[in-house]
Amino acid sequence: MYLGIDVGGTHTDAVALDETGIKAQVKVKTDQTDLLASVNQALVSILETVKPEVVRQLNLSTTLSTNAIVQGTTEDVGMLVIPGPGISADEYMLCRDYHVLSGATDHRGTETDRLDEDQAKAAIASCRASGVRVFGCVGKFSTRNPLHENTLRQLLGVDSDYVTLGHELGGRLNFPRRLATAYFNCAVWRVFNAFADAVEKSLAELGLGHVRVNTLKADGGTFPLAQARRMPVQSIFSGPAASVMGIIALCDITRDSVILDIGGTTTDIAVFVDGQPLVENDGINIGSHPTLVRALKVRSIGIGGDSAINVLGEAVRVGPNRLGPSLADSIPAGAGLPVNSRPTLIDALNVTGACAHGNVEASRLGMAEFAARHSIQPDMLAGQAVAAAAEAIYASTQELLAEINDKPVYTIHELLEGRRVAPGRVYLMGGPAAAMKEAVRQRFELFTVVPEHFGVANAIGAALTRNTASLELFADTEKGVMFIPALRHRENVPRTYSLADAERDAMNHMLAHLSEMGVFADRDNAQVTHASSFNMVNEGRTTGRNIRVKCQIKPGVAFTLNGQPLGQAARRTPGESLEKATGQATGKTGGRG
Repeated sequence: MYLGIDVGGTHTDAVALDETGIKAQVKVKTDQTDLLASVNQALVSILETVKPEVVRQLNLSTTLSTNAIVQGTTEDVGMLVIPGPGISADEYMLCRDYHVLSGATDHRGTETDRLDEDQAKAAIASCRASGVRVFGCVGKFSTRNPLHENTLRQLLGVDSDYVTLGHELGGRLNFPRRLATAYFNCAVWRVFNAFADAVEKSLAELGLGHVRVNTLKADGGTFPLAQARRMPVQSIFSGPAASVMGIIALCDITRDSVILDIGGTTTDIAVFVDGQPLVENDGINIGSHPTLVRALKVRSIGIGGDSAINVLGEAVRVGPNRLGPSLADSIPAGAGLPVNSRPTLIDALNVTGACAHGNVEASRLGMAEFAARHSIQPDMLAGQAVAAAAEAIYASTQELLAEINDKPVYTIHELLEGRRVAPGRVYLMGGPAAAMKEAVRQRFELFTVVPEHFGVANAIGAALTRNTASLELFADTEKGVMFIPALRHRENVPRTYSLADAERDAMNHMLAHLSEMGVFADRDNAQVTHASSFNMVNEGRTTGRNIRVKCQIKPGVAFTLNGQPLGQAARRTPGESLEKATGQATGKTGGRG
């Protein structure tokens, strides 16, 4: 039995399911001041139907790290930065305790200037005097030689609570993105680990101590909670990822489509190309800072069921503010309305007859009172509010599509150059999905689908998302060395070491690493996404090869609930051919899968 929990801005959804279908589902209000309480309440409700001993896995999607960044409750971080020549690291100052150190490594991984350890010790002492307990250490070209970063870790010693080293974040060469990723990883480390401690304690108390716990990542995969504790930055924006994986589990999408997850606070907009979700291949921005966090390409806007209705002159708007729950949810039957109450999108949908959610009479009374204040008929105001919400969603979708069509498109499997995205369908999920279906269909003028279980699709996506992983391998045959930054692995190789050798080693190391973490990874779901080999020439002769290989476990779901027969076909990621799903076709370059 699989459990999935998605902690959203308004509701926390949970499901228990297996390959025969959903066995239990629950939706509870999210307490943003105590997310664990919301998780516990959802678990207790699920266990009223499901026995703890039949549960083998829990996948958790949480807004915790995102909230900490948005609300400014992150921890102070000490950043120790080694830019070397040719770059001004001061341009990327991320925090108060930011120290630029002397030392340099070139693009081949050769140390060209020793780290100034006395300067580093002074910087560390300054950070500790400010009360800093977590540190990010980032050197340019550290993925080619982590010597300076490892030295900083040794200098920090056991007196530091946590240290993020830049080369462990992945093999890509992008110094500014690596800086930001290391900073945010440290900034949310303590709050995430406190939550993880509490979750594990709660599971033990509920008889679920034996359950394997995974956390959703922004790229549409999961990783074990133990790994998430070290890299909590990867859990940022995992909510939209749960949305995308939920629609994959519920619908057999085979064409260009728009996915709309309409929640209580926001609407998440995603786009599928040939049945595959798009990704931010270079990494997402956190605030104004580009990072290395690979994520599904999703646009979030402040339109949800609890978004307040506004009247500005003759224009009716919905959101982006959420002033509280809808009148239908917050006013008990028979109770009077508070003074100057504000109706929401859900209240408008109740008044138009699109749904009958909660206290419908409170919605009608609240809409009538608010409409009278603005000299509008209640039915007209409600209709205009629903249309305004659909228009705002449509406009944001068009902006996203224009952005997508302005540059190369990356799906979770491949780069599609010159591909123009033209959606032919809209898929709706989230609490208000069924009520908004007709308004969305009219505005988009596209065939619109609301799948079964639309209200808990996020939790279904969380439950069924499979473990993913990726790593990059580098080799320099002139120096006779091969290294994998994320695993801190380095070994000598012969001058005859080839691209084929590198592909084999990268795949084997990735699968072995997953096995060590207790994660089963089917080799059929593994793929090489990049493989390149360049000759190094000195004085007219080839002196060696510079090799880079990147491989990954493909994002996808364990199985689907869309009526497909179980087995290999049902387990393939939508958009894949059966040959690809069974590993009979393997991409080598350009990110092809």
